[in-house]
Amino acid sequence: QVQLVESGGGLVQAGGSLRLSCVASGFTFSSVAMSWYRQVLGREPELVAAIFDTQNDTNYADSVKGRFTISRDNARNIMYLQMNNLEPEDKAVYYCVILSIWGPDIDAHRPTPVWGQGTQVTVSS
Repeated sequence: QVQLVESGGGLVQAGGSLRLSCVASGFTFSSVAMSWYRQVLGREPELVAAIFDTQNDTNYADSVKGRFTISRDNARNIMYLQMNNLEPEDKAVYYCVILSIWGPDIDAHRPTPVWGQGTQVTVSS
C-alpha cells in the first residue's frame, strides 16, 4: 500500500539547521508531485514547499523562501527538506504529502489524502 515515512525532526536552536526525509513506497514515486506541509496545533496545515516530478520545478511559501530547499531522489524514492536558519515560528509538525494538482503557483497546488505520520520540529529561541 501507499506509504510515506518522515524522519529528521527534532529540537534545534534558532539559526540552526535540520534535514527532513520522506521515504515513499507503494506507488511510482518519480511520476508524482510531492510536497511538505506543516501544521501547528489548532491551525490549518500550511504548504511550505513543493516539487514536481523532476527537480527543475519547485515552489516555496514566502515564509521559508531562501531558507528551505526541497529536493528528491527518484532512484531511491526519497524526498528531502533542508531547513536552514530556523526560526521559532518554524516549530510545527511537518508532513510529507502527495499532491493531486500542480497549479501555476504554490497557492494553486492541492494535496491528496495521502499524508505521512509527521515529524516534529521544535526551534528554541
